[in-house]
Amino acid sequence: MREIKSLFSLIVILFVTACGDGGPLPFPTPGKQDLIVVTRAGPLTYMADDTASANGLEHDLTTAFAEELGVGVKYQVVPPNELEEKIAGGAYHLAAAWLSPVYENILASPPLFNTRDILVQHEASLPLTHLDQLTGKTIHAMAGSRQAATVRKLIETIPDLKLVEVEQGDILDLLDSLGKPPVNYVVMDARMEELANQFVPSLRSSLTLGESAPIVWLLGAHPNPELKARAEAFIKRIHQDGTLARIEERYFGHVRRLTQPDIEKFLGEIEKTLPKLRKHFHSAEQISGIDWRLLAALAYQESHWDSFATSYTNVRGLMMLTEETADRLGVSNRLDARESILGGARYVNILKDMLPAEVQEPDRTWLALAGYNIGPGHLNAARSIARQLNVDANTWYDMKRVLPLLAKPKYYSRLKSGRARGGEAVILVENIRSYYDILTRNEPPQPPFTAKVEGTPGKMPGIKLKR
Repeated sequence: MREIKSLFSLIVILFVTACGDGGPLPFPTPGKQDLIVVTRAGPLTYMADDTASANGLEHDLTTAFAEELGVGVKYQVVPPNELEEKIAGGAYHLAAAWLSPVYENILASPPLFNTRDILVQHEASLPLTHLDQLTGKTIHAMAGSRQAATVRKLIETIPDLKLVEVEQGDILDLLDSLGKPPVNYVVMDARMEELANQFVPSLRSSLTLGESAPIVWLLGAHPNPELKARAEAFIKRIHQDGTLARIEERYFGHVRRLTQPDIEKFLGEIEKTLPKLRKHFHSAEQISGIDWRLLAALAYQESHWDSFATSYTNVRGLMMLTEETADRLGVSNRLDARESILGGARYVNILKDMLPAEVQEPDRTWLALAGYNIGPGHLNAARSIARQLNVDANTWYDMKRVLPLLAKPKYYSRLKSGRARGGEAVILVENIRSYYDILTRNEPPQPPFTAKVEGTPGKMPGIKLKR
């Protein structure tokens, strides 16, 4: 039955290739032709968030390419089992779905990344160390993925090796089932492992399957010559000028900080402690406009959701406000959970407003959170150092390397603000990013506002903080 289905799929693909691809789409031009991008849902490709905005590594890269061309971009998000047919059929400018150049007669761009396929198991299972140990095993993979193709190739030489292709959900959904029969082994992209460990801390990689593979954009059988040249030039440039590294940092730059015990403890606190505080975080989002899960991530990093937390420097409460900052924010009792959360949310917005207009999201938020830790004066001092070093003071990618310099005499001795533990600010922000990722996967967004909360979103009249 599988052979008949595969033969039918091949016939369909060949038919579409022969009849459906009438040549390249017109070159994208402003107001006339958007850049048409074929993709699929996934953490590395295209993910629509709770506000219907999209993100993802491939999404950000193709959006940057469209901006360079001066055109809009339209994404065609294709189910995994339809991706091969769609790629063969043409009618797109780029296929950007974490793909390798394995499609016959389909031209590819130069590589964006290189990766491998790895086998992962639950940490409690006996690890496999040799390919011949796969005999008689069943491996799960996402349908239509390169990983599924890798396993099909192994089946040719390994007796009784079986493949189950999963068509529902994404790789993180599949990994949630790892270790629960019948899902004992999953093959996944190696670039996903550290990201996935944030959500499934019990997974462990055991075997590398296959050779290193490039990740490319597919341009179709008959790409527009000008578009092909522009895509090749774009990829060459972003490799050289740091653009690729900056976009990659948005998704991978923070995922190596938390340990397995850190993540497991946080997941436990989500179940035990967060329910008591959730309503206060919801109220804070209504007042500030900041995602309640980001505020919860900040609060956890600051106090582990302990309303009575106190440091040796006398910062106190769930959001660990100084006495001076609390007074300026109108927080009368730092140990009151609601007051502390609302005050902390307002303070984050004040810090964001202090940054110049050219600082874009998400960098604006990450820089503001660094300022939350070391104060706006020290943050501005670090931005001044960045400009002296000819690096971009408006991006977190560069500033996370500059902030630790605030602890070195060579730099802080020349600053009015003096010494600061800038390295700690970097750790704080990176941890918050990981906690926020975990919360967005485990907690729903704020439901529609049903009650009026006092205060104007994002504003706190009459408050001024020293720069």
